[in-house]
Amino acid sequence: MTEQLTYLKKQASEGRLSRRDFLGKTSALGVSAAAAGTMFASAVQAAGPKKGGVFKLGSVGGESTNSLDPATYASQVPFHNGRQFGETLVEVGADGGLAPKLAESYESSPDAKTWMFKIRQDVEFHNGKTMTAEDVLKTMERHSNEESKSGALGIMKGISKLSVDGGSLKVELNEANADLPYLIADYHLVIQPDGGMDNPAAGIGTGPFKLEADEPGVRHVYSRNENYWGDAAHYDGVEIIVINDATARTAALQSGQVHAINRVEPKIAGLLGRAPNLTVNSTPGRGHYVFIMHADTAPFDNNELRMALKYAINRTEIVEKILQGYGSVGNDMPINAAYPLFDASIPQREFDIAKAAEHYKKSGHDGSPIVLRVADGAFPGAVDAAALFQQTAAQAGIPLEIKREPNDGYWSEVWNKQPFCASYWGGRPVQDQMYTTAYLSTADWNDTNFKNAEFDDLLVKARAELDTAKRKEMYSRMGYIVRDTGGLICPMFNDFVDAVSNDVMGWETDPNAELMNGYITHKTWLA
Repeated sequence: MTEQLTYLKKQASEGRLSRRDFLGKTSALGVSAAAAGTMFASAVQAAGPKKGGVFKLGSVGGESTNSLDPATYASQVPFHNGRQFGETLVEVGADGGLAPKLAESYESSPDAKTWMFKIRQDVEFHNGKTMTAEDVLKTMERHSNEESKSGALGIMKGISKLSVDGGSLKVELNEANADLPYLIADYHLVIQPDGGMDNPAAGIGTGPFKLEADEPGVRHVYSRNENYWGDAAHYDGVEIIVINDATARTAALQSGQVHAINRVEPKIAGLLGRAPNLTVNSTPGRGHYVFIMHADTAPFDNNELRMALKYAINRTEIVEKILQGYGSVGNDMPINAAYPLFDASIPQREFDIAKAAEHYKKSGHDGSPIVLRVADGAFPGAVDAAALFQQTAAQAGIPLEIKREPNDGYWSEVWNKQPFCASYWGGRPVQDQMYTTAYLSTADWNDTNFKNAEFDDLLVKARAELDTAKRKEMYSRMGYIVRDTGGLICPMFNDFVDAVSNDVMGWETDPNAELMNGYITHKTWLA
């Protein structure tokens, strides 16, 4: 039997035996399906990457209104589109460190106010044009323009001047910022020909895959970029299929129609993980599922009402019933222990009906329905979480009304437009980037319309502070400000729960975002 297993494993490693056939033949030898699956994966993994095949991803977060313009990316499908055709100057690794990408190297002046990014040579865009430092400059200028409505606009606010110096991009800052390269790694800052000034939605970049078909809300198809400057991808192509319905997405993976899915609902993750042909991967990180209030819009411009709602949500119950163990309790700020300068001494806000009722009474609210808009696509279990919130709020006399919205158009018509809705954030590698993107007064993605002069001042000062202890104190104070005066209700930090066919080899854990921070198509291969 040992000789037969050795032979079968050798056949599998050489690509001469499919997983299905391997399981069938080992079953005849008395090997369990689970053990055989492990043997097969080990044999194929040890043999190294194989070229070929089309990787199919079933993804939530796609709408008919989606654009390929990186400035507009606000949900999962656009994010994954950007990972196929586009690249940034640097990228954040799974270990939290930075790695050069289209920037060959980077360095700062001693005061961290001037940064030089040396642009990689001999990189070709998909349209045949050679990338230059001018393309990089114009990309950054476009995302700095208020009219671009870029998701990276808040990040660009601290830049006083952009210029080309030889073959490098020179970035001069208003204030020192030791974390600038992390900000430049933002996934919106995809380098495009001429900065995307002419046609930002063309889907032309320098990435390992080239756009072949763009059907917003339906599918997006890519082929391998044979002229890619770096290590070529293993797949011949990628197809991103929009499947917003969780049940349909799961069925597509189980039936083999797709190789991976995102946003596995925690309530079925355990059961799904027992399927013999796939693996559920749960990765803790900085992602958080939230309810957001516009702090400048009635009735949410009243902090007493905001506090009433914050005390009226039972975080522990929601984490247990919605996340099913795939996450942790939040504290009404976007920062958790995954951030290196997190202050664990900030008291955890607890569910308190008496305090909720007290703040609600002080708010003077007229008792009319407080409308919370939700959709299945906002986050897994969003509708159920809202229902739990409604029940506990009612105990404090708060009239919460749930309005269910369609998935299609949610990110363009509800999020960042309606004053109270469900949302999610994937988090960012460092506190400066998270706060700059979503809490700086002037940030385009300030989805709670939070404006606080003390917070803005601390954010700028913290960037320039090289003393770690002092910087941590500043971030701690900022956390208190957001927690106690902001429009964020953060009941939970979620794990990234993905499911992947066992035919996919090379999976790596990456806490930065779902599906290996979107690089699953770059780093894996088919058995």
